[in-house]
Amino acid sequence: MKLNPSFLTHNTSDESYLVPTSNTSFSGMVRGNKTLGAIIKLLKEETTEEEVIKAMRSKFDAPEGVIEKDVKYVISELQKIGALE
Repeated sequence: MKLNPSFLTHNTSDESYLVPTSNTSFSGMVRGNKTLGAIIKLLKEETTEEEVIKAMRSKFDAPEGVIEKDVKYVISELQKIGALE
């Protein structure tokens, strides 16, 4: 899976944004924290859910299962809006 190129990304020091271009059916904006930004950054290249989870585990310290749950949720939501190929 990979981030749909019809979605633009922007990160600030505290927030991450995902904005669709006119080539998508989604007409909103996604705003999230640094965790979302890290996941989106990994999705800019072809990857798998397992690879994203592994990379997030190496970057963030979280209790068992939290990273897996967060990654699965983000991927699910991005799929719903057509942000993933």
